[in-house]
Amino acid sequence: MELRKLIAAGLFGLFGSVGTAGAADAIYPGAKTVEYETPYGWTFTVGMYGWLSGIEGDVGARGRTTSIDASFDDILSNLDVGVMGLAEARYGRFGIFTDLNYIRLSASRDTPFGLLARSVDLTTHSLMWTAAGEYRLVDQPDASLDAFAGFRLFSIKNELDFNPPGLLGGTELSQTETWTDPIVGLKGRVSINEHFYLTSWALIGGGASSDLVWDVMGGAGYQISDSISAVVGYRAAGVDYENDGFVYDTVQHGPTIGLVVRF
Repeated sequence: MELRKLIAAGLFGLFGSVGTAGAADAIYPGAKTVEYETPYGWTFTVGMYGWLSGIEGDVGARGRTTSIDASFDDILSNLDVGVMGLAEARYGRFGIFTDLNYIRLSASRDTPFGLLARSVDLTTHSLMWTAAGEYRLVDQPDASLDAFAGFRLFSIKNELDFNPPGLLGGTELSQTETWTDPIVGLKGRVSINEHFYLTSWALIGGGASSDLVWDVMGGAGYQISDSISAVVGYRAAGVDYENDGFVYDTVQHGPTIGLVVRF
């Protein structure tokens, strides 16, 4: 895979990989049985999910921009660590949720003619964190609709190590860019029968740092038991950010798979 594909793919941090911590009702709202209600009226939902996505668009640093088109296979082959997780707490019609996505990719590539260095090692650290408060507009046994508002934070770090010999042999370079944008959105669920349901969500934001941030998902779920629900769907998300020579204007899309567990 070309080094520019890895650089671009590592920038965002939402890549398809197996999640290791919960995706909750905020993304995969299922039947009432996936929530655990405490004696004090609170409900909690957690689970696991993965997003098998690729990435395409334009990225740049220090005034230089390139187009990228990296598939899920390209990203997965250079994956070091991938953590995806979300948790939600709800009291009556009010709730809060948080979503954390972190990924680290690394690769090594020989440089042309070996003039600058024998090879270059690249490591990228990508973080996306979303937090929002929500209010349930519709609360029926077979359907729900929530409105939410909050923020989405992006943090990207690239590290380049030039291996000797060569003009840059032994040089280490790094660049970090962090920004936050407000978001608003809706999420909903409709039960088809005792076991099957449909679920979706959509958010839009930007204006503070990015020109635009958006994220949409649609899926179908199956209630396996009183404590386990499985969901498959499709998700697409984009961000258009530019600041002082740093460009990140990309779209990611691909299938999702989730497992919601009551505990």
